[in-house]
Amino acid sequence: MTAVPRPPTPLFPPGSWPEATRIAALLRRETVGGALLLAAAVVALVWANSPWAQAYIGLRDFTVGPSALHLDLTLGEWAGDGLLAIFFFVAGLELKREFVAGDLRDPRRATLPIVAAVAGMAVPAALFVVVNLGAGPEALQGWAIPTATDIAFALAVLAVISTHLPTALRTFLLTLAVVDDLLAITIIAIFYTHELQPEYLAAALLPLGLFAVLVQRRVRSWWLLLPLGAFTWALVHASGVHATVAGVLLAFTVPVIRSRAAGGPEAGPGLAEHFENRIRPLSAGFAVPVFAFFAAGVSVGGWSGLTASLTDTVALGIITGLVAGKTIGIFGATYLVARFTRASLDDDLRWVDIFGLAALAGIGFTVSLLIGDLAYGAGSDLDNHVKVGVLTGSFVAATIAAVILRARNRTYRRIQEAEEADTDNDGTPDRYDTDPERSAP
Repeated sequence: MTAVPRPPTPLFPPGSWPEATRIAALLRRETVGGALLLAAAVVALVWANSPWAQAYIGLRDFTVGPSALHLDLTLGEWAGDGLLAIFFFVAGLELKREFVAGDLRDPRRATLPIVAAVAGMAVPAALFVVVNLGAGPEALQGWAIPTATDIAFALAVLAVISTHLPTALRTFLLTLAVVDDLLAITIIAIFYTHELQPEYLAAALLPLGLFAVLVQRRVRSWWLLLPLGAFTWALVHASGVHATVAGVLLAFTVPVIRSRAAGGPEAGPGLAEHFENRIRPLSAGFAVPVFAFFAAGVSVGGWSGLTASLTDTVALGIITGLVAGKTIGIFGATYLVARFTRASLDDDLRWVDIFGLAALAGIGFTVSLLIGDLAYGAGSDLDNHVKVGVLTGSFVAATIAAVILRARNRTYRRIQEAEEADTDNDGTPDRYDTDPERSAP
């Protein structure tokens, strides 16, 4: 009896139709946010290098807030500590959803994005350290700057070049970015906490616990949840841990799946999806662009100033990490996973597609700028070099990715047409009709 050969394991296994539609909708919203982020960054750069630069600096450094609560912060600090907490709250909701009800709940599907995300952070950090070995311990404090991926910025680039990225690659990019956000906030909490005040951190457990009890009971009243979230944020801020960590901790308490008792005979989407739909527009449309406006406004100082920044080892380490480190780490990890698991790419995909996607992940704008502020202090000379390095590295990575992915766009368009084909007009593409679990609502 002749053995029937097993079909090759797909490197990017297809998900369900509901998951595909959810991701498509999410990426559309992030694309709009990415366009606003780009616009805010451009405005900040132009203003900071105009004759009215002092007005920009005065606005960014304007202090507001009660000093008795250690909240007398500049507008730039409010954007970094406060508004980015909203961003990380949404990221935490998405992360929990992926592990509970999304792709990351399946170890077979989770392995690749987790390994790629880890390698995509480790290699840039290692390259940064190599470049700055002779620059002293102060320079090495920024080792984590090139480890982040800005999904909104990356999607804005895809929108600008009008590429029709296949569902498998879009899902991989989003899942990788979600894991990247978790690792980034972990790095911030562990390595960029100064003068820890444990009593404030312990006190934060009280409003955090009350918030958790309420959301587990499906309470949606903003007048109860918002003050508890604000108290948690303020106490985490006072503890010395970066306040954005509070956003992730609050998000992790929110239920993802509605209980059968609460939702009837069938469980369904939980409170996390409700919060995400409400808060993501605020995060993408306001919080992140405002942070970008205050963080990206670096005064280059003419050609000589730009040259001085780009020849500094900190900026060179960031550029090397974002452009080469991200690409090598993600592409290399993906190739090794495929080799050791004997998984194969879809027939229509090529390894150059993975290379282009890995280069796109080298856009490390928002979180990279945040870590730069934490590592060197906002407004310092090294912080200015960080901003030049992040902006330059992100631009170079975006350019490389745009050239590669745009060259493959005809193939992507053909794949997308096949993915969306619905010959029986039942509202579900044909590729999902053959598997009831994948086409189930």
